[in-house]
Amino acid sequence: MNESMSIISLIANASIVVQLVMLMLLAASVLSWVVIVQRSRLLSASRDQLLDFEERFWSGVDLNALYRECQQNPAPSAIENVFIAGMKEFGKMRQQNTSDPDAVMAGVQRAMRISISRESENLDTHLPFLATVGSTSPYIGLFGTVWGIMHSFQGLAAVKQATIATVAPGISEALVATAMGLLAAIPAVIFYNRFASRVDRMVTGMYTFADEFSSLLYRQAHKMNQSVAKKDEAGAS
Repeated sequence: MNESMSIISLIANASIVVQLVMLMLLAASVLSWVVIVQRSRLLSASRDQLLDFEERFWSGVDLNALYRECQQNPAPSAIENVFIAGMKEFGKMRQQNTSDPDAVMAGVQRAMRISISRESENLDTHLPFLATVGSTSPYIGLFGTVWGIMHSFQGLAAVKQATIATVAPGISEALVATAMGLLAAIPAVIFYNRFASRVDRMVTGMYTFADEFSSLLYRQAHKMNQSVAKKDEAGAS
């Protein structure tokens, strides 16, 4: 490819509209990669934190000690926030002398579902941007291509004899916009699908933990209720 047909010269010689389209696509691509790197690190860290917390939780550690440890953590993980919400609601319900284990667990499960919803929103942050870039970039690039080709054909009006060499630069610079649109869209779509799948697995893992934790707290509430009932019977006799 000679100098007149290099990518840089094609961009520099493009019309102002096509250049604005290319600039927009370049900005979208750069921001997409910033989001991709940031989300990749966050989701990897969240997955490791989930596995680490579940290992500590099922190691037989005292729940109250684990609760205090999570509260003292200046930046608790997503799963720790779910655990804190469940333990906090369980403590409030017991302080209210709620004797029905089902009522206690209904409040605990509701608190954990709300916490999971909040954590899910945090994990989904910026993913709609990737979806938007992936779905709109090809069309933005196509707009630049159509505009560039129209501009190229309009330039033929001033030429008495049209040849391939006459229209090739204009069409080439227009097609660069399509290529840039695809370069912005393809990574955004790939990583959006990948991150959405990872977020779904994280949320599923938190719901699974919440169900298992609820079962554990239900047994504890039932035992406490039986102990209170026995004390009341002993006192009555």
